[in-house]
Amino acid sequence: MIKHRGFPSRFPGTEHQFTIRRANPKGVTPLKARERYRDRKSVDKKVDGAFMAALWHHFGDQEFERGNLDAGRLNWLLGREVVAADPENFDPEDYEALLRIDVDKAMVSFPEAFDPDNPMFD
Repeated sequence: MIKHRGFPSRFPGTEHQFTIRRANPKGVTPLKARERYRDRKSVDKKVDGAFMAALWHHFGDQEFERGNLDAGRLNWLLGREVVAADPENFDPEDYEALLRIDVDKAMVSFPEAFDPDNPMFD
């Protein structure tokens, strides 16, 4: 499992994690798209935006390996703002699965993540 060095481990000041420390010895947590309902807590929406900002800052529009990125956090974006780089060969239970940001959808959902003045990475 690749560890994305320099990627934030969690949302600052909270327990909302962005990465995991080690591979799960019982098996890989599968990726599956989760429905984001309108009545989600504002902190959850803020964390999703911060995670998207971290993905954009770290990977841009390039493909990236799932690696040590938290499956629970990825699942909130999967199938919309984050998609399989190669849908034909995508394995949701593989730490080496390749993903990419669907920039057009992500910019609509999380415009603050693409703001060059975003203070998250100062």
